[in-house]
Amino acid sequence: MTLAVGMAVALFVGIVIYSVLGGADFGSGAWDLLAGDASHGGRVRALIDRSIGPVWEANHVWLIYVLVMLWTAFPRPFVAITTTLAVPLSIAALGIVLRGAGFAFRKFSATISQARLFGIAFAASSVLTPFFLGAAAGAVASGRVPQEGAGDPWRSWTGPTSLVGGSLAVLTCSFLAATFLAADAERAGSHDLAGEMARGALRVGLVTGAVALGAAATLERDAPTLAAGLHSSGLPLVIASAVGGLSALWWLRTGRYRRARIAAAGAVAAVVLGWGVGQYPWVLVDEVTIAGGAGADATLTALLVVVGLATVLVLPPLIYLLWLTQQPSTDPPSR
Repeated sequence: MTLAVGMAVALFVGIVIYSVLGGADFGSGAWDLLAGDASHGGRVRALIDRSIGPVWEANHVWLIYVLVMLWTAFPRPFVAITTTLAVPLSIAALGIVLRGAGFAFRKFSATISQARLFGIAFAASSVLTPFFLGAAAGAVASGRVPQEGAGDPWRSWTGPTSLVGGSLAVLTCSFLAATFLAADAERAGSHDLAGEMARGALRVGLVTGAVALGAAATLERDAPTLAAGLHSSGLPLVIASAVGGLSALWWLRTGRYRRARIAAAGAVAAVVLGWGVGQYPWVLVDEVTIAGGAGADATLTALLVVVGLATVLVLPPLIYLLWLTQQPSTDPPSR
């Protein structure tokens, strides 16, 4: 394995982790949006606050990791991506900021009207952000980002693959979130709420599967290089994703929410990995390969050392944080 390929693998690991953890985080906002008025949606929103409150900032570590590794290890493709896709990436960045502000300020609002306003900002941004990130990924996958970075600022990310990618990103995040929330509600003893979230996850999961099947025809026409890769080297991962998704639906149907959460996370990780394997060896499809877009060997070596140090110093605390969030609450009983 060359230094460039090793760096691409390290970069894509960050994309996979962010897709799962950040995806469940974003998807929670979609359920916040659909929860209804205060009388009906209060329990759902309280569950969301308890579930993502300890980790919503920590999950963005992986986005920062991906951006830093991309611009340092693959500087020319990074410039091409951020120049051509400035519109969707800017909207996604704004969405991340508004989402965080809405989530934080809603808890300290002085009036119901303010709380609703911040809640709308949180929920709407949670839907828009993954859509535009998925649209940007679709632009790269369909070869609409030229290596010189002078792609059309609008048509580059509004093609069929981008629209499918954005839609699948929103649906996948919603499915992940509902599955995670069902498990969290069950752990907290709210079995009726767990069942409600599981039913929502089942509905979204079926829609996601239907859209994913329809996406195959879109990729054949609009992203033939990626489609060819998914039919060959990426096929085992596509199959694994389908098996994971069906398993998650079964576990949700039978009330085994913790198993469903593992299966759902595995399904999402597999499909994102399938995208990476199917796109190999391209960084920018049909434009720049991993070897052609990589920086100097000295830079790549230093980055891989940093990845190794981060694995030892940063990853264990993050795993411990996630473990703590899954433990029974130690809060004193309310009076």
